[in-house]
Amino acid sequence: MQDPARSLSIDLLRAVQAPGPHGLATLARRCCATPARTRRALSDLVAQGAIRHAEENSYVAAGKFDFLAEPALRAVLGPAGAGVSIRVVDACPSTNTALLDQPPEEMSTPARFLITEAQTAGRGRRGRKWLSGAGQAITCSTAFEFALPLRHLSGLSLAVGVAAARALASLGARDVRLKWPNDLMIGEAKLGGILVETRATRGAIRVVVGIGINHAAQPGLGEKLRRTITSVSDALDPLPSRNLVAGTLLRELLAVIDAFAARGLDAVRAEWEALHAHAGHRMRVKLSDGRALSGTASGIDTDGALLLATASGLIPVSSGEVLSARPA
Repeated sequence: MQDPARSLSIDLLRAVQAPGPHGLATLARRCCATPARTRRALSDLVAQGAIRHAEENSYVAAGKFDFLAEPALRAVLGPAGAGVSIRVVDACPSTNTALLDQPPEEMSTPARFLITEAQTAGRGRRGRKWLSGAGQAITCSTAFEFALPLRHLSGLSLAVGVAAARALASLGARDVRLKWPNDLMIGEAKLGGILVETRATRGAIRVVVGIGINHAAQPGLGEKLRRTITSVSDALDPLPSRNLVAGTLLRELLAVIDAFAARGLDAVRAEWEALHAHAGHRMRVKLSDGRALSGTASGIDTDGALLLATASGLIPVSSGEVLSARPA
């Protein structure tokens, strides 16, 4: 059985960083994997462009790989990271689940940040899978504890979207937009997603904010998901390191969480509306009870509900799925 804290792809990327070609049998033995499984993983990494053939059954690194590292993340964070716990792992089934399940006594810091090179069982909204290639995405979660009642946390995922958009804009990405309720977009292509989950603990609410952002182009991912996918590499040239993107993301998230704790969604509401990908569009939204509602997007309310202008008046939609959106 594979160790859930290990990723064969990441093990192989580390193994081929040493100079000279590396044979298949040697790599399989060093990574404690069968030759067949090693060959499949190597084939994926060759397609990804991270490894190349040196000769038959022998491989070399295509270049220095962009590994995640705590010191690099802290260097980006600077003073904003004081007291924040940062953990970098090679593999994790779900960073959100790992932080939700952490014992209360381990939540002594203001925030805990977990980022993984490879996520093997990532989740999105409504139980959907979150897919990303090893070393190709920013896949992370941050845990906070709030003394606020649970009802006061509505709209938090929208505030997190603002933090992510701010981070990418500070790195030079000018076209990132937010799709209600939790997607990062460039045009009509999905750049990333947000999943906020909560759990009551010790008289407080533990909030875990999961963020997934496509960093490098991942061939075939759009076909698997049956939708148009984009990445940071499409928005920024040269492509900033994952440490720089993740550290900037965490820095902006910490600032937004502080503002949200003090003022709620009003702290960033106007900013979210300015970033709304479908502002003023004619939208059709599937409600939580299965009905579909059509109307013109007219901003959000203080709880993060999407406001739709309909023939019956302005209707707030607190939970739903966007089925279509087009300019009015």
